[in-house]
Amino acid sequence: MEENLKIPQSVAIILDGNGRWAKAKGLPRNMGHVQGAKTVEEICEAAYKMGVQYLTVYAFSTENWNRPKDEVEALMKLLRNYMTNSIKTATKNNMCVRIIGDKSKLDQDIRDSISKLEEATKDNTGLHFQIAINYGGRDEIVRAEKRMMEDVKSGKLAIEDVSEKTISDYLDTAGIPDPDLLIRTCNEQRISNFLLWQLAYSEFYFTPVPWPDFNRDELIKAIESYNHRERRFGGLTEEK
Repeated sequence: MEENLKIPQSVAIILDGNGRWAKAKGLPRNMGHVQGAKTVEEICEAAYKMGVQYLTVYAFSTENWNRPKDEVEALMKLLRNYMTNSIKTATKNNMCVRIIGDKSKLDQDIRDSISKLEEATKDNTGLHFQIAINYGGRDEIVRAEKRMMEDVKSGKLAIEDVSEKTISDYLDTAGIPDPDLLIRTCNEQRISNFLLWQLAYSEFYFTPVPWPDFNRDELIKAIESYNHRERRFGGLTEEK
């Protein structure tokens, strides 16, 4: 069955349900995030083996700072651990890693680790893996517009030259194809300020499975659903 599927080039995932997964098992919420981090690694490998070229995950939103302090601190600890180990893992798997979001709000040691990771993996030719950290779709657009206005003011950009592509080129995801498929776990059916510009023509897939339990088989189900959609662009159906 899998070999007959048309694999989306670019997939985005909203990782939902870590806390609920932990609560259902009588575990601290932080244990859900730990298991969720392991799931990310497994899905990266599974997605690439299936033929996905770009995978973008929503790890920490601009609104997540409002969560309980101990949970935020635990998430930042997980992030630090990931950054520490990821250069070796990404090099082994030939993975190109990029962080999107407002990195200026992160602690300096995390920003330094992000810079090292992106520099070390920028030439890797395997899966292009984007992690959204301190990310919000509206915030991304505001930051992009500010940079555009600065370039117009300095003469680097003419107003009459602004197009959809111009705006895309100023976003955090510049150079990354828009998602063909968005997956959201744990039965939530909203996009929660994620990739607002980029999801304009994406197919959506919602599943009741919490992120820590999401696996290769669940990914195949999502892609099977994607294969049953008629992709329309300007009234034309995409050929399958």
